Amino acid sequence: MARTTRQTVLKARQLRKTMSKPEIMLWQQLRKKPLGIKFRRQHPIGSYIVDFYCPSAKLAIEVDGMAHDMGDRPERDERREWDLFGIGVEVIRIAAQDVLHDPTDVADRILRYIQGLR
Repeated sequence: MARTTRQTVLKARQLRKTMSKPEIMLWQQLRKKPLGIKFRRQHPIGSYIVDFYCPSAKLAIEVDGMAHDMGDRPERDERREWDLFGIGVEVIRIAAQDVLHDPTDVADRILRYIQGLR
């Protein structure tokens, strides 16, 4: 069942308070507005909530832990990506393990990717 806009916003607020360790580590890098690029965390887009969003690049960044490989999650993630792509939002996926290993490097890779889009 799809969420209403209000439900999605409330859920996003809740998720901001319960971010995973890799999400917190990456947010510590992205919140500094590197190269003047603004990011939002746990950002609602339609009925979806993306881990991070760069409005200027229309780019969603998802930090994927092991749960994204289980059950019907891969199919749900693919459907979500197509839905977001349909409204002009590109999605990139980052392994949580990569963020835990070196959040600065991950942030740098994201910035290089965004610069390549421009």
